[in-house]
Amino acid sequence: MGHRIPPVAGARPIVAPRSIFTRIVLLSAVLSAVLLAGLWWITDQTIRDSFAASTREGVDVDLTGLVDIYASGGQAELEQRIADRLAMVPIDAGRAHYLLADRSGNPIAGDLARWPDLDPQISESGTIAIGSRTQAYARATLISEDLALLVAHEPPDRAFLLTRVGLVFLLGGAVFVGCIALFAQAANVRVRAKVARVGEAFRRSDEPALDRLAAPERPDEIDQIASQASQAVKRARQLMLAYRETSEQIAHEIRTPLMHLDSRIQKAIAQDPALAARANLVEARGDIKRLVAMLEALLDIASSKAQTGDTRGMKPVDFSASVRQICELYQDSADEAGYRFEWDVAGGVIVPGDEAQLGRIVTNLLDNAFKYNRPGGAIRVTLEPGPRLVVTDEGPGIAQAEREKVFERFYRGRDTDPDIQGSGMGLALARAIAERHQLSLRVAPTHSGATFILAPAADMRDA
Repeated sequence: MGHRIPPVAGARPIVAPRSIFTRIVLLSAVLSAVLLAGLWWITDQTIRDSFAASTREGVDVDLTGLVDIYASGGQAELEQRIADRLAMVPIDAGRAHYLLADRSGNPIAGDLARWPDLDPQISESGTIAIGSRTQAYARATLISEDLALLVAHEPPDRAFLLTRVGLVFLLGGAVFVGCIALFAQAANVRVRAKVARVGEAFRRSDEPALDRLAAPERPDEIDQIASQASQAVKRARQLMLAYRETSEQIAHEIRTPLMHLDSRIQKAIAQDPALAARANLVEARGDIKRLVAMLEALLDIASSKAQTGDTRGMKPVDFSASVRQICELYQDSADEAGYRFEWDVAGGVIVPGDEAQLGRIVTNLLDNAFKYNRPGGAIRVTLEPGPRLVVTDEGPGIAQAEREKVFERFYRGRDTDPDIQGSGMGLALARAIAERHQLSLRVAPTHSGATFILAPAADMRDA
């Protein structure tokens, strides 16, 4: 579960972890913090290295000076100078330590009690222990055949400087990261507002909004993508419009002559022609009516598919009342056919959509159940909140391999009784209408008979 970000006016709420802009803000803040931590580490190491280099340089200078004093003043002068330097207490530098020893390492002057593990013959240097807690950088040298001199300097107190540097980085870093986060958040708001405007334009999908997206005044990357998408939508809309116009013209041009022909046949029948000719005319008229019904179903399917996802013009429909009314109309047909017809309709099931089209789904499912039910079988209709409409019959059922094919146009099962009339368009039309209403129509697996379920598409995917 993520934090829900208040939407920009007109935009849908965005869940924070799913927002790419929120992730950019968080990533910017984290990256800034990491970069500051790295910079602080480099600065800290630089300060430590500088102190170490200064200590080494101080030891070498101090040792060189004492060697010069020995060369000019002798051992007594050297011992005096060592005592003078030990008496001095440095203010801003580390304390110095000295040891003048004979060739065997026995102390002669200085404050160190024993010679460390450094070879004076090669002027070896290194870190030595001063007491139990202190360490110092030292260098030893042989100033004569019998005398060795060692100078050691403790590192200066650098804790205060490092602490101050750390505080500066901590406080300055907090301000820097905060500024980065604020800047990223401000950019986030602007980009989200722009994306929301683009999304709203596509949801409205009207020509002025698409035209504004297609020709932005100061285009950036998002505007360029939106422009290309709007142009693609307009092209698709033009193609769909041309397709619908062509289909409607073809259907109209075919349907009108057929209706005129049907009228002529009806008049011929009314004039009481010979019985054989009358029977043929009645049969021809039935064929014409089926052809007209098929054309109308094709137009309805095309119209429903073209409007899939388009909620314009939809209103809340009392689906409970609609289903109950249709069932009552079918009761007489069930009595004539000898079927046991039952329905259990929950009240108050409201579905946003087109009432006539939703009723068409129910009638098509019932027509299908009446056609394929076994003699004396039962037909059951159940409507629950959701909505969830279930229509079952006790016919031969639908093989698993045909459960999707029955929704194809003109499809009729291989085992369908040839005496059963039908164009194979009813279920295709029912599914097209269902998809337009964000619903899904499926055949449920059963051991006997057929069961059709109409439910929200999301529920059917989760089932």
